Amino acid sequence: MSWLTDTLTSSIGRKVIMSLTGLFLIIFLIVHLSGNFQLLMDDGGLQFNAYAKFMTSNPLIKFTSYGLYAFILLHIIMSAVLAAKNRKARPVGYAKVKGSANSAWASRNMGILGTVILIFLVIHMRSYWYEMHWGDIPMDAAGNKDLFKVVSASFAQWWYVAIYVVSMIFLAFHLSHGFSSAFQTLGVNHKKYTPFIKGLGIVYAILIPAAFASIPLYMFFNN
Repeated sequence: MSWLTDTLTSSIGRKVIMSLTGLFLIIFLIVHLSGNFQLLMDDGGLQFNAYAKFMTSNPLIKFTSYGLYAFILLHIIMSAVLAAKNRKARPVGYAKVKGSANSAWASRNMGILGTVILIFLVIHMRSYWYEMHWGDIPMDAAGNKDLFKVVSASFAQWWYVAIYVVSMIFLAFHLSHGFSSAFQTLGVNHKKYTPFIKGLGIVYAILIPAAFASIPLYMFFNN
């Protein structure tokens, strides 16, 4: 187990772990978005409720979900450890130098962006994941828990929609740096394809959060 200890205690090892978990979460966002789009189906939420039941009852999906939670925690822990190490390593004088000349705003504020996203995740999990497992949710016409009704009720409140949309903006900035940074950390860095990766990262960072934000906005204005 010495290799694991060395990985977790070295700066490079922590960055690799954070990059790998970040890429996994990037893929998960696409899967999660495809499920959320079922909220827009004109069937009273029956298809979304069936999807929610499948995602919370299928043994393979449940096992994958536990892995997802572990990756989220590991990503957060590695990020916090690296941020603490960086603050400790930098002298006070260096911190006073304006970073805008050498780095993007998102890269200098990944900790703040990540903290806001973490707070949103806690709210999001409490609102839906917790309710789906332990909340008193009525059944729909197909005999599934009517999670659609819970989501519709939350998206009918302007302040919740505002929190959701603002959080997606923070997520967009977080992804705009994290996407290409993850590949660079893993050694995928070459003048031929690095510009493509950076461009793809920007497109992803705009489209995915915008798609997520469009769902509560659509449901709010059409409720």
